[in-house]
Amino acid sequence: MSVKFKLLAALAAFAVVMGGCSKSEETAANKTEEKEQATNKNEEKGEEAKEAEEVNYGEAFKEAVTELEKAKAGQEVDFDKVINIYETKLQPLVQKRDAEFEDTIDQHITTALTAGKDGSMDAVVVKQIFDKLMQKVFYTTIKHEFTEIEENWGNKEEVKEEIAEAKEFYAILQSTVEKRDAAYGTTLVDTIAGGFAEIESAVEKDDQLAFALGKQVVDKTLMKTFYFATGALPNGYATKAANAAKEDEKEAKVGQAEGWAFYQSIYPYMKKHAAEEADYILKQFDLQTDVKTLDPAAVNKAFIRGLAKVALHEYEESEENWGQDKSVITALEGALFIDMIGNDIKALLGDQAYTTLNDQAQKYLEAAKAKNKEEGEKLLAQLEATLSTVIEKAK
Repeated sequence: MSVKFKLLAALAAFAVVMGGCSKSEETAANKTEEKEQATNKNEEKGEEAKEAEEVNYGEAFKEAVTELEKAKAGQEVDFDKVINIYETKLQPLVQKRDAEFEDTIDQHITTALTAGKDGSMDAVVVKQIFDKLMQKVFYTTIKHEFTEIEENWGNKEEVKEEIAEAKEFYAILQSTVEKRDAAYGTTLVDTIAGGFAEIESAVEKDDQLAFALGKQVVDKTLMKTFYFATGALPNGYATKAANAAKEDEKEAKVGQAEGWAFYQSIYPYMKKHAAEEADYILKQFDLQTDVKTLDPAAVNKAFIRGLAKVALHEYEESEENWGQDKSVITALEGALFIDMIGNDIKALLGDQAYTTLNDQAQKYLEAAKAKNKEEGEKLLAQLEATLSTVIEKAK
């Protein structure tokens, strides 16, 4: 069997495992599991805090990635070393996030590392899968810490510790954010820093709404980072893989794997409110899909439609919860999803139309804060009309 055929066969086998993940994300945990998780929650929280003290996740991740990166230079990778690092230092964290978010990241990483060790999968592909899926785990751990902050609000010492932990996990991801800033001329790093500053200020002021808003800024800016890495034009992996496919299918498959792994951080959220678009993008990045048929323009348009639909959902939530904190929070989320596809909206409707839309989103947020229903309803109608136009234009 040729090396190329073995690679494609392994990728196809791995894609079957990935398909199982997509379905599992749609299946809710049964009631017994929920009860057990609730019973063990405090015990697990204590264990996780202890593990965090004992394991430097950033160092362990860097050490594993450094070893895997040898493959790119044509050097032999010590997969036993990588597997040992994963199993002793990173796997417990991955398994906790899998249980919390009903995911199967541990299965994917274990499958990839095993395939790398036995030579049935290109080590360069293994590196990308490991790297990007671990980044998802660090991202969802930040979300986990934010939930812990909400649950322990009032215990300032505990909350400050959890903020510090969230910032430590973000520090592992910051280089990914910096790369997108360099590629797109954006200021995502500064925006996230501002979000964390808002969170810390909110804790000092005992302002739960301000905390919730700061949390959304951090969360959605990280989502924007993952969108930039996958489907945004012209520097997402959809484009890189499609371009590479014209000359080197092996290199293209690596890019497709990177796109798939990064997309896992966005897919569950998009799936809830834009299932058709979410699944189309997943299929394009699926390693069973012929990379030569990967269409970056179609992927980009699916992202635009999907994220615009998510924004519309947030505004529906805001309207339904008018007068409550949730109305303000979802108003901000709507604005953040508009910002996520800001460059795309400019390309579709023009700079002025985007400026007007962004201005309306900010004014609607202020109206929600002020509980000015008349102004809010007027702005909401304008926002919904423009977002519907964006969806139509992106077909």
